[in-house]
Amino acid sequence: MASCLENDHRHHVDILFTGALLLSLALHAITLAMLPGLPTALNKTANSLTVELQSPPPKPLPPPEPPKPAPKELKELPKKLPPQPKPQPIPPPPVEMTQPEPAPVHTPEPPPQVIAALPKAEEPPPAFVAPTPPPAPPKPKAPTEQDIEMARGNYGNLLSREFAKYKQYPRIAQMRGWQGTSKVELHIDANGNITSSTISESSGFEVLDKQALEMVRKASPLPLPPEVLRGREFTIIVPVAFRLQ
Repeated sequence: MASCLENDHRHHVDILFTGALLLSLALHAITLAMLPGLPTALNKTANSLTVELQSPPPKPLPPPEPPKPAPKELKELPKKLPPQPKPQPIPPPPVEMTQPEPAPVHTPEPPPQVIAALPKAEEPPPAFVAPTPPPAPPKPKAPTEQDIEMARGNYGNLLSREFAKYKQYPRIAQMRGWQGTSKVELHIDANGNITSSTISESSGFEVLDKQALEMVRKASPLPLPPEVLRGREFTIIVPVAFRLQ
């Protein structure tokens, strides 16, 4: 519908344009005829002027109409089936006469076969493997001379404190004001026992030196020496000091 209206509108526009053009040409012709001295030129112009009118464009073809739906096929009515014959009853199968089966005949089973097992060959006793001895403990590292000297110094201080427990200042030395230090040299065996004791350096007074040796005798047995000195004989010097307070 919209296409048809558009085509009609174009046709009316073409008609109006053609009429307006013809009217304009007629007005120009009248004007030229009224002017003097221009009939010849007007005639030439009229003879040479050719107006071609454009033919209106052809009308567009209308759009094709949509195809009409095909008429629905009429459903065929189901035809009536012919009546089927009634099923005939099936006769029962004939009964077969079975005869009783004969009783099975019991046959004694054969005695089981006894297979005597061969005695196994005696396996030889396993070879005796001597146990491996445990690894020997590592030997103790031999002490150096510096270790022995340090152990002697520590043991000498220990003995000096032990001897001081039995100190008795001689009365005559107190009265006369005698003082000094007696150095006692001890020889000790591998069991830690004193084998001999002597004065290696006198205090200057015999009474004080004798008192130092008496203190050593009363302090026996001595305490155990350090581990570095055990199991060996050694000599040690112990100072015994006498001081008046």
